[in-house]
Amino acid sequence: MIIPTNIITNKGFDLADLASQNPVLLVFLRQFSCLFCKESLHELAKLQDYFLERSIDIVFVHMDTEEVADKYFKKFKLKMVQHISDPSCNLYQEFGLRKGSISQLFGLKTWIRGYEVNKKGIHYELPQKGDRKQMPGIFVLCDGVVKEKFYHDSIADKPDYVKLMDCCVAEV
Repeated sequence: MIIPTNIITNKGFDLADLASQNPVLLVFLRQFSCLFCKESLHELAKLQDYFLERSIDIVFVHMDTEEVADKYFKKFKLKMVQHISDPSCNLYQEFGLRKGSISQLFGLKTWIRGYEVNKKGIHYELPQKGDRKQMPGIFVLCDGVVKEKFYHDSIADKPDYVKLMDCCVAEV
C-alpha cells in the first residue's frame, strides 16, 4: 500500500514525506478514554528512547481535538510525537480499519485483559468523542510504503511495537 499524500500532522508535516525520510510508527487509537489505548500510550512512552535512537517517528491518529490529544500525550509523557485528528474516520477506513463486533469490543478477552490493565493503575474513562465501535490498528511506514501492519482481532490485543519495527530498522 502506498501512503496517501496530503495527510498533515499537527506539526504541519505530510505523512508521506515523513515516511520517505524516516520509519514511521503510525498508531490508530480508538478513544483516549479506552483502557487499551491508554495502555498503548503508556507502553510507547517507555519505548521513546528506542524510537529516538533509531530515528523512528511516532504518529498517532485519533478522533478527538488536537487540544485533547495534546493533554493525553503530555499526561503519558510522550514528547516527540505527532498526531492527526480524524473525527470522520476517513483515514481509518483508508487504512482498512473496520468497526468492531460485539465480541471484539466486549468479549471475554477484553474483560480479562481489562482487569489486568486496571491492576497496572490504568483506568477506563467514559468516552467523550469518537466512534466507540472503531477498531485500532498499527502500521509501519518506511520508504514511502506500508511495510508492516497490525490489525487487532480484539481491542484487547497487545502489539509488540519493537517487533513490528524490525522490518525497517537496523540495530543501534
